[in-house]
Amino acid sequence: MMTMLLALDPGSAAPPSPLASPGIARLRRATPGPVLLPVSRERTSQLARGFTLIEIMVVVTILGILAALIVPRVIGRTDDARVAAARQDIAQLMQALKLYRLDNGRFPSSEQGLRALVDKPSIDPLPTNWKAGGYLDSTSVRKDPWGNEYQYLNPGLHGEVDVLSFGRDGQPGGEGPDADIGSWSL
Repeated sequence: MMTMLLALDPGSAAPPSPLASPGIARLRRATPGPVLLPVSRERTSQLARGFTLIEIMVVVTILGILAALIVPRVIGRTDDARVAAARQDIAQLMQALKLYRLDNGRFPSSEQGLRALVDKPSIDPLPTNWKAGGYLDSTSVRKDPWGNEYQYLNPGLHGEVDVLSFGRDGQPGGEGPDADIGSWSL
């Protein structure tokens, strides 16, 4: 085994990183003058060497296993978030419909639909005390999280009026994220 001497500069403020430079390292010392330390060539070559193929394969395998465990959970959560957003939207629409009924004595008809919450209806039955600016904060009735229109029924099948989303598939019925989300289930 061959060794070489490494000269250390006493005027340096901080010790070097051994990975930064295998050549000259700087150390702070109370007495002036260089300090010589033996450094083997094997140590220097080990510091400069890269990763082996086996090490890289182990890391890639671990990342693959983690991805296989985490990705399905994250993807499943997007459907849960959309269902929660649809429930929140339906609750907001039901509150606006109740305010509409308080002002006008009745809910909008099925023909007037949810649009009656943002624009004063022009078909019978005309509202008697429609609130200027509408009953929603926006200038339009927003679509459900899947991009479909919310459904409005007056009279409703489950209550006096029903507001619902057909879920991810956009069709009546279904299970899981495809199931209907309605005002009766809030």
